[in-house]
Amino acid sequence: MTVTPSITELARALRSGETSATDLVGRALRRIHELNPTVNAFALIDEEGAYSSARIVDEERAADIDRGPLHGVPVAVKDLIDMEGLPTTCGSATSFGATATEDAEVVRRLRDRGAVIVGKMTLHEFAYGATGDRSVHGPSRNPIDPSRMSGGSSGGSAVAVAAGMVPLAIGTDTAGSVRVPAALCGVVGFKPAYDAISTKGVYPLAPSLDHVGVFATTVEDVRLGYDALADQPTYDAERGGEVVVGWISPRDIAMTDPRVEALVRDVLDRSGFAVEEAPRFPRAPGDQTWFEAFTTLQSSEAFRVHEHHLDGDRELIDTEVFARLQAGGRVQPGPYAQAEHARDYLRAVVDGMLRDFDILALPTVPIVAPEIGARSIHVAGNDLEVRSALLSLTSPWNLTGMPAISVPAGRLDGLPVAIQLLVAPGNEQKLFAAARALQATQTTAQSR
Repeated sequence: MTVTPSITELARALRSGETSATDLVGRALRRIHELNPTVNAFALIDEEGAYSSARIVDEERAADIDRGPLHGVPVAVKDLIDMEGLPTTCGSATSFGATATEDAEVVRRLRDRGAVIVGKMTLHEFAYGATGDRSVHGPSRNPIDPSRMSGGSSGGSAVAVAAGMVPLAIGTDTAGSVRVPAALCGVVGFKPAYDAISTKGVYPLAPSLDHVGVFATTVEDVRLGYDALADQPTYDAERGGEVVVGWISPRDIAMTDPRVEALVRDVLDRSGFAVEEAPRFPRAPGDQTWFEAFTTLQSSEAFRVHEHHLDGDRELIDTEVFARLQAGGRVQPGPYAQAEHARDYLRAVVDGMLRDFDILALPTVPIVAPEIGARSIHVAGNDLEVRSALLSLTSPWNLTGMPAISVPAGRLDGLPVAIQLLVAPGNEQKLFAAARALQATQTTAQSR
């Protein structure tokens, strides 16, 4: 992963006149053109629009107008987020020819804060996959090892940040689509509380589960991006006192590579928190796993969103994505009601846990990045289905709608591993403070 200046450093250089927004855009575009043929992070590069926005920023800077830390900073957005005058493909040939007539709310806010949007990111078709290798634009590739998955569905966004193309990227997260690629590519990914960032102008997948999220290389940069997009910035929620972290054994939820679990737990233990074992995580009600309950809700909603594609556009849709959409149409009222009950039960369980702990912690993903195209993986003597493994430890927190952040925790076999932290809505500042401490632990260890 390339070390790039932080947003704070870029903002300082812009304010002092050491650089200009036009210079930053030029650097970003040169790196994008250099690396994109290899990693395929960008589905669309808006060179003309980026330079036009940068020139406006430089004029504002000359007039002593300062819109905040993102003013002049290159940013990229996932290609299911509308930008006026540009196509929104959702990674699908079914969307070709469609042009957005207005900006999504997140794009409007980025522009209001002076961010310079340089393009739109590759994603798993319709955002309906965790592997990032099913898109009309081709697979996004992990910059650590381009033969490996970036994760998805916001794979291009994670790749662009990890490869040093842009310091900040916007994605969406329905089951883990920000946190999974962040974990596999070795960057920070944040899923805010449900509806904390507007989804207006963002093509939905499963509306009751969809979240807009943020990628950057540092926790502080993620916080700056979140504060620019959210209605209630984190500095309004400052909290103090000792932080007690509850460790959720990932094996209570899904099969986990024991090396991943050991590495993540060691990082947590070395970070100076009061770490205690959380109660054994319960099974979902009825004869189902948490991922099965989640999938019932997600697939039913995704079918309703994309039902109009299933007849006339069948030949244009990836066969794997098409089969998943079809399966959503077969969800019956009984299993759907059972899954809704499971969601309510999980919310109650987690609410109870967060009365005993300030923060909950577990690995973000139970495995390292598989090879592109892999659909099964051998872990600790077991063969796992890749998609369900990637999403197994992230999807429960889309059911609860709580804030969740993925922070790098080191590497196994040369590939990134990450830790996931969770809090109750309203405790975002405490979440970011803990995540910064974890990141500092990693930085100290790497410098020795």
